Amino acid sequence: MTDTMRAIEISQPGGPEVLVPCERPRPRAGHGQVVIRVAWAGVNRPDALQRAGAYAPPPGASDLPGLEASGEIVEVGAGVSEWSLSDHVCALLPGGGYAEYVATPAAHCLPVPKGMGLREAACLPETFFTVFSNVFTRGGLKAGERFLVHGGSSGIGTTAIQLANAFGARVFATAGSEEKCAACEELGAELAINYRDADFVQVMKAEGGADLILDMVGGEYLPRNLDALATDGRLVQIAFLQGPKVTVNFAQLMVRRLTITGSTLRPQSDLAKARIAQDLREAVWPLLDAGRVAPVMDSEFALDEAAQAHARMESSGHIGKIVLRVAGG
Repeated sequence: MTDTMRAIEISQPGGPEVLVPCERPRPRAGHGQVVIRVAWAGVNRPDALQRAGAYAPPPGASDLPGLEASGEIVEVGAGVSEWSLSDHVCALLPGGGYAEYVATPAAHCLPVPKGMGLREAACLPETFFTVFSNVFTRGGLKAGERFLVHGGSSGIGTTAIQLANAFGARVFATAGSEEKCAACEELGAELAINYRDADFVQVMKAEGGADLILDMVGGEYLPRNLDALATDGRLVQIAFLQGPKVTVNFAQLMVRRLTITGSTLRPQSDLAKARIAQDLREAVWPLLDAGRVAPVMDSEFALDEAAQAHARMESSGHIGKIVLRVAGG
């Protein structure tokens, strides 16, 4: 290993073009950490928010973008016993994934599922941590309940559809084209709603209302989501693509006993993320090992093509996950 590495940095807040190649010092493993030689890095919406200057890294985290990656452990810090040199893992990262090497807490690493390559494994951490913690832990989705996910063809959406279906929920999704709706139904949604042609509120009311909605749109969707919920329904908010501020009539929350909750993943403590990792290992990794659940892949780009990857993501033309090829494998 050299003392420096190739990486992609954010030269200034702005559009995809501000992502530029650079040389950085190779990170070292602190107490409880490992260093991973990155094979593939996942591309996610929070990366674009950080690039635009709207999602600052938490204190102590790398300023480089990239919240998930896969690769080989090449350095093990003090206090780490669960991983060894040369282990292949995928990991949730505090930042720094758009680089040849990255340091992360060992407890945030997970094994590469059986029969899965590093390319696909790089797409697991960010979406699976987010979906499992919000849909099942926070949202309490149970078998037989009606579950609606917006943006069903996104990385979050394709993960949520598969997991909710695997755990026995009735799954509904929204998407913006017939192609995307078809992809959602192939993954396990019993009905995909093209939001350009149909009103998801009326569709869900006809089904008895949603017991749980996972939303990343916000804006005008907030009051509509409340209308679409069944009595005792729950809305889990994880992003605000259309903005976080809107007027809501809270009287219906009281009358229909609705719950609004939500979370962001990156600012949570290392311990909280370690607990999610353990939950995933116990409840979800067996599904991945058995091939019952798998990431949906959209496209790949070389590390130096990170700007093109972001442009692809922000075009909203993708179905599933976008990855950066760092070392391959």
